[in-house]
Amino acid sequence: MDQYKMIEKIHSLTDFKQIADSDLDGLAAEIRGFLVDKVAQCGGHLASNLGIVELTIALDRVFDSPQDKILFDVGHQSYVHKILTGRGGEFDSLRKQNGLFGFPKREESVHDVFNTGHSSTSISGGLGMLRALRLQGTDSSVVAVIGDGALTGGMCFEALNDAGESELPLIVVLNDNDMSIARNVGAITKQLSKMRVSRGYIALKRRTAALLLKYPRVYKRIFGLKSRIKYFILPHNAFFEEMGFTYLGPIDGHNIRDLTEVLRRAKTMVYPVIIHTVTKKGKGYRFAEENPCKFHGIGAFDPSTGIAHSNGKLSNSILFGRAICDIAAKDNKVVAVAAAMADGTGLEEFAAKYPQRFFDVGIAEQHAVTMAAGMAACGMKPVVAIYSTFLQRAYDQMIHDVALQNLNVIFAIDRAGLVGEDGETHQGVYDIAYLQTVPGIDIYSPATQEELTYMLAMAAERGCLAAVRYNRGLLWDRKTEAPIEYGKWEIMKEIRPVTVVATGHMVEIAHQACVGLDVGLINARFVRPADLEMTQRLKTECRIAISVEDGVCDGGFGSMLANLLSGYTAVRRMGVGSAPVPQATVEQQMECNHMDAASLKEKILAALERIQE
Repeated sequence: MDQYKMIEKIHSLTDFKQIADSDLDGLAAEIRGFLVDKVAQCGGHLASNLGIVELTIALDRVFDSPQDKILFDVGHQSYVHKILTGRGGEFDSLRKQNGLFGFPKREESVHDVFNTGHSSTSISGGLGMLRALRLQGTDSSVVAVIGDGALTGGMCFEALNDAGESELPLIVVLNDNDMSIARNVGAITKQLSKMRVSRGYIALKRRTAALLLKYPRVYKRIFGLKSRIKYFILPHNAFFEEMGFTYLGPIDGHNIRDLTEVLRRAKTMVYPVIIHTVTKKGKGYRFAEENPCKFHGIGAFDPSTGIAHSNGKLSNSILFGRAICDIAAKDNKVVAVAAAMADGTGLEEFAAKYPQRFFDVGIAEQHAVTMAAGMAACGMKPVVAIYSTFLQRAYDQMIHDVALQNLNVIFAIDRAGLVGEDGETHQGVYDIAYLQTVPGIDIYSPATQEELTYMLAMAAERGCLAAVRYNRGLLWDRKTEAPIEYGKWEIMKEIRPVTVVATGHMVEIAHQACVGLDVGLINARFVRPADLEMTQRLKTECRIAISVEDGVCDGGFGSMLANLLSGYTAVRRMGVGSAPVPQATVEQQMECNHMDAASLKEKILAALERIQE
């Protein structure tokens, strides 16, 4: 770290606060170079962190963490905070097994006050903390940092409404990286903000309002005039001020002095305040500035060129995108819905080919699902593509708005199963368990690339509520000789007294484990409907069945199989346990959860030994 001399000296927040104000711009530049180097090695979220450098410096300068609470929404932009609180020396382990987390984790540091990973939670969590602190008699500050993207989540508006009504001094920092600052507006608002946050102004406002309330007609006219003038001069603040917040901004999010000044003023306020900062995503690294989406979350890359290291292979997301384009070409009622993840889910090609039939609703999974229900109710065939971990947020809408109306919606569930370096908050291991409780839903679980494309077409043709789940990466490149029949499982090795019943991408691992063993193997392509003919055969021909899935054992595919075979065939379940799965590579996570081929082989051998006793 020789080229990062200031970072090298920061072992605690106290060390950071001792750096002279005149050196902070230099520190910001150093942090940017450091982030590019480290993320290039380990992968991670780069553009968002490059854009929040000065803002984080100002936040950690003004507030006294951990007594003051700073919550980062989503949390992938917390790298700078980790550096300033003394964790720069751990960045070589970023997102690695037993290494520095890529998101705030309370168990990692007292300065990570709230775990985040899903969007739009910081204002709710911050308000809860503030209420708790006041009940405990402490006057610590609470700051919720949220991006303009996360602000599209409906939970934010519920929290803003409650926070404004509470009149507690919650500080919300809106990190807006999609707007520019108009100088005339910025200059006016800066001066007005100074006046409006002063204690004298607030006291005068209260006294004037109390006096005028005695004369309702006069009050109504003056209040209306004041509002019209305010909204004409300050068009940005109308929404927030109506919700009970004092609006400050827009502020240049890369000017440490201005940020520090406005944060210090906000800290003295006794009412809710929102600080609107304008930043540039990817700032300071040309490749990230030019393509912030690519550098939002990226694997290891060459920092000199910005080119990611890649094996050049396809992915399930790309296969899905191509398949849905083929389906849409034959059926003009097919539409695609995304929740701010069009690129990640492989829908960019669909969006280009069928722009009128593509809808990205932002980070609003609940809205996405109910909107799709509305489209289906009017005869369209919506395909909703959402990562497994984020679809959890729309569970109620899946039941209430889709299933109970028996509507034709297809859920393309990307990143099902273990996801690797993003860790606990992003694991897609719960979908099989919760989807089985949704009335009337078909659950497709393809084991191969061929099955994925075929099952998507099958779901579209059948015209009913369906979910097609597939893992991160690429499914097995295996061709099927027999046709894929709806609701039918595939016998890959004839049923034996010990038989493995695997689903999804775990079928390939099961195939590896079964080589050379006297054991049956079944590809359970459909979690629902289950193949009852096959389960009947298992009851009579198999003594021990081993279920294999990439989801939680409790309530998952194995639990379903155990219920179907109860009283006839013993079921040994292999899958994710009850403990959350921390960050590591997918292979390491599989091994830690005893879901790899070697672990399955051990389980098979133990079962074979058992039936011989």
